[in-house]
Amino acid sequence: MKARALIAAASAALIPALIPALVQAESVAERLNDYPTAARADYVFACMVTNGQTREMLDRCSCSIDEIASILSYEDYLAAETVLSMRRVGGERMSFFQNAAMAENIVADLRRAQAEAEVICF
Repeated sequence: MKARALIAAASAALIPALIPALVQAESVAERLNDYPTAARADYVFACMVTNGQTREMLDRCSCSIDEIASILSYEDYLAAETVLSMRRVGGERMSFFQNAAMAENIVADLRRAQAEAEVICF
């Protein structure tokens, strides 16, 4: 009977202590999987076009987007991709995306994540 009471007391003390760790682990897992499959596939396809369409490049490009996803939220990734896309359009209206410090910071974060992914995966 004492063993059951001891187990119950230990469980009562341990479970509340584990809840924050479980919630944090869940939020990290959600953050790592917040990229839609189509966005990951687009990145991998573009990466493979640039680096070669081999099985090895499939693995490396997949690793690369996984690393980027571990560094940047999908919202930040999407913002950086939008800025880069708008820079390609050109014109007077798009000059904001060329010169604004905010746009530069957004793209710089993506470039840092890509550089880290390149070191790890390539």
